[in-house]
Amino acid sequence: MSLLEELYKEILLRHYKRPLNFGGLENPTVRQPGVNPSCGDSLELELRLEDGRIAEAAWKGQGCAISMASASLMSELIKGQTLPQALELAHKFKAMIIDGAEPAPELGDLKALAGVHKLHARVKCATLAWHTLEEALKE
Repeated sequence: MSLLEELYKEILLRHYKRPLNFGGLENPTVRQPGVNPSCGDSLELELRLEDGRIAEAAWKGQGCAISMASASLMSELIKGQTLPQALELAHKFKAMIIDGAEPAPELGDLKALAGVHKLHARVKCATLAWHTLEEALKE
């Protein structure tokens, strides 16, 4: 395994074992469930929106390391973003995972999930949190 692959593996395991923003928010503006019926991964995303921005994000759920790490990384990245910015990040992440696009620099450590593109059975795991975010922001 290359040094880069080892680094990515460590990032994913760190976010799986000690996820960021795991739990709930007091008085969230938006609460959105998400489920991946093909494997049983599930999560609930909570957002507090203020002045057109995501002031806080939290989530809880259960699933594989890929889906939990993706939710952890996403929840940290979207804080402070406007709703259009958060949707653009979702678009860029899904392009990387589904279409194999080059990771956009603004995705930061989420580039650790770029290899999921080659693991077709895991694409839905990686994108679960992002699909849930898109649904939450439609409300």
